[in-house]
Amino acid sequence: MPRLYGFDDASRRRLRDDEVGPLRQMVSRALTGGQSNADIAVWANGEGYRGTLGGEWKDASIGRLFQNPAIAGLRYDDDGQLVDAGHPGAITPEEFRALQARSQGRKTADAAPPYDYLLVDGASTCGKCTWALQGARTNAGTPGYRCRPKDKDGRGGCGEVRIDGELLETYVGEYVVAELLKPGIRAQILKAQAAVQSQIKEMEATIQELEGRRREAATLYGQRQISSDAFVAADREITANLKDNRSRLRYAEQMADFSLGSAKDLVRWWNTAPVTSKKAIVRLFLTNVEVFPARARGVRTVEPGRVVLHWRKLPGRSDAD
Repeated sequence: MPRLYGFDDASRRRLRDDEVGPLRQMVSRALTGGQSNADIAVWANGEGYRGTLGGEWKDASIGRLFQNPAIAGLRYDDDGQLVDAGHPGAITPEEFRALQARSQGRKTADAAPPYDYLLVDGASTCGKCTWALQGARTNAGTPGYRCRPKDKDGRGGCGEVRIDGELLETYVGEYVVAELLKPGIRAQILKAQAAVQSQIKEMEATIQELEGRRREAATLYGQRQISSDAFVAADREITANLKDNRSRLRYAEQMADFSLGSAKDLVRWWNTAPVTSKKAIVRLFLTNVEVFPARARGVRTVEPGRVVLHWRKLPGRSDAD
């Protein structure tokens, strides 16, 4: 792992004297000079300053440097809060928070569009506690997946699994495309879609039954035949079941309706297909994507065994296929 600019080693135990000054000047230009990251990069390059790998500064590299709490001797804890990292910083914690406010102001002015996560709503789970992973922006603002820690009411998982969204989705996509390339897979997809189509009717019937039970509970409560506590408990359970079944129905409908068309280049099809189509094919092939904690921090690859794909048995397919 390359060392962070301003530090003499990767462990960040010592500051690098010839980089601390330039770093502080960069921060000063951002906070008091009102300069953009691009302007700061132009200035730094003009002064002959270079990054830790010898490359010229760019808008993005200045932005990444300003987003790293280590430059102020800080780090993010598991709850996303800034705490003392136990090593020196080139700037003060107050300056770093000012950089955060500056960055947030820029994001508000040019906010990134909402990210359509591929593996949410039960498609991926925590390998430690089986809790469904949810989409969540990382501290750097990029899409990611996380196991949500328990809240004060005890709802949530262990909170120990986090993974970059692009990293996980690219990994899963590569395996799904490889599966699509296998001989005879289109015929198997058609059979699987027919099976899903029949399940849709069952799901619709289940939803109608749950909605009827909810109306019945409301009627009984209105007639004072059941207590308020009993009604609230029943309504909470029915609502949870309705949410689960409606989510399953939505994806079942996507699975039944999507089409690969006549695409010859499946890699290109996957890279350009709507997310709804990708979700459908993922749900058709996989019952679950299980994600375990990384063995090392900052890893930019999927370590062996970290992501486990659970494949669905498609109609007409043998184990030898």
